[in-house]
Amino acid sequence: MSENSVNIDLNGHEFALPIKKGTIGPDVVDIGTLYKNTGAFTYDPGFTSTASCESQITYIDGDEGILLHRGYPIEQLAEKGDFLETCYLLLYGELPTKSQKHDFDYRVTHHTMVHEQMSRFFSGFRRDAHPMAVMVGCVGALSAFYHDSTDISDPHQRMVASIRMIAKIPTLAAMAYKYHIGQPFVYPKNNLDFATNFLHMCFAVPCEDYVPNPVLARAMDRIFILHADHEQNASTSTVRLAGSSGANPFACIAAGIACLWGPAHGGANEAALNMLGEIGTVDRIPEFINRAKDKNDPFRLMGFGHRVYKNYDPRAKIMQQTTKEVLAELGIKDDPLLDVAMELERIALTDEYFIEKKLYPNVDFYSGITLKALGFPTTMFTVLFAVARTVGWIAQWKEMIEDPHQKIGRPRQLYTGATQRDYVPVGNRK
Repeated sequence: MSENSVNIDLNGHEFALPIKKGTIGPDVVDIGTLYKNTGAFTYDPGFTSTASCESQITYIDGDEGILLHRGYPIEQLAEKGDFLETCYLLLYGELPTKSQKHDFDYRVTHHTMVHEQMSRFFSGFRRDAHPMAVMVGCVGALSAFYHDSTDISDPHQRMVASIRMIAKIPTLAAMAYKYHIGQPFVYPKNNLDFATNFLHMCFAVPCEDYVPNPVLARAMDRIFILHADHEQNASTSTVRLAGSSGANPFACIAAGIACLWGPAHGGANEAALNMLGEIGTVDRIPEFINRAKDKNDPFRLMGFGHRVYKNYDPRAKIMQQTTKEVLAELGIKDDPLLDVAMELERIALTDEYFIEKKLYPNVDFYSGITLKALGFPTTMFTVLFAVARTVGWIAQWKEMIEDPHQKIGRPRQLYTGATQRDYVPVGNRK
C-alpha cells in the first residue's frame, strides 16, 4: 500500500495527512493523527465518508453495482458454487481444493448439533416471542456452553468457535422457528448438505418423512450466499466494535444479530413484504407510487434503493432469477403479492423518478417473496439473514483480532450540551 499526503490548513496551521491507497477503490485520507496535531475531530454522522478499518474480505463499488468476495464476483459464487464453499473463501481467503472442501464440509456438518441443555432455553421464552429475540439470547448463551473456544488469543480456539457458529446457528434458527409455530425440534442430519439440512430442520415433522426438493434447497443455498457478507455494514461494524473490547466471539455475533434486527438493516425484506401486502392489488399501485413521490407523505417504498448501491444491486439480479425458479417449481402463478411486486419492479426500471433517484429493486425486494414462497413467516426473514451473515461476521471478527493495528473502538463526538455549571441544592432550585 503506497502513501502520498494531503495538506490541510486549520486555524492558520498547515498539516500533512497521509493518503492510503487500496488495491481497488477510492483513496483514504488517514486522519489518525488529526486530533494530536490540530486539536480537532472530524464529524461524519453515519460514517458515510469514514473507513473504520483495513480489510481484505469484501469489496463493493456501489456506483458500478459490483460485489466481490476475496476478489470473486458474487454472481460467479452464487451461480457456480455453494454456501459452504463461500464460507471457506471468506474465512481462509481462497477457494478450497476438493480435499479442503470435503474436510471443511465434514467439520461444519458434524458440529451442527447443539448441547441438549440448549433446548431448555427456549422454554423460558413466551410462545409468541419474536424469533430474533430468541436468537439474540440463545447465540449469546453459546458462550456458556463452549468455554473451550472463547480464548480469542488462541488461533485454534478462534477457528473452533468459527466452525461452531457456522454449524450451530442454523440449528438454533430452526429451533426458534419450530418453537415459534409450536412444533417439536428436529435434529440435524449429517447425510444432508447445508441448505437441505436447514430446510429439513425447519419443515420436517416426526409423524411423516420429509422429502427435500433440490430446487428449493438450491434456492435456499443461493440466498445464504447472497447474504454471506457485505463489507462494513451496521451489524458487521457492531461485531467489530464489540470484538475490539476483547469480548468472546459468541457475544460479538449476538451483538451483530441484535443490530441486524433493525428494520433499516436485516428487517428490510420483512418490511418490503409487508409493504406489498399493504398495497394489496395492482390497481392500487399508482396511489402508492404517488405517495412515495410526495415529500410530505411519510410513506416510502421498501425494497428499493440501497445505502451503498447507486446502480442495480448485483445480488438482486440473482435473487430475481431465483424467485422465478422457486415460484415455477411450486406452481405459484396467481399470487397477488407477486403481481404487485412484478408491476412495481417494471415501474421502478422505467419511471423517470426512480431512474433519476437510482431507486432500483434491491435484494430485499426479491428475497422476501422467495422466502414466503418457501413457507417461512415474515418473522423468520431476518433470522435467515442472520444464518447467512454469520460467516461474514466471523470472518470480519477474525480479521480484526489478527490485525496488529487493531484498537478498541472509541468514536468521538461533537458536544452541544450545557457548558460547565455548579451543583445547586434541591431546596434552592427554581
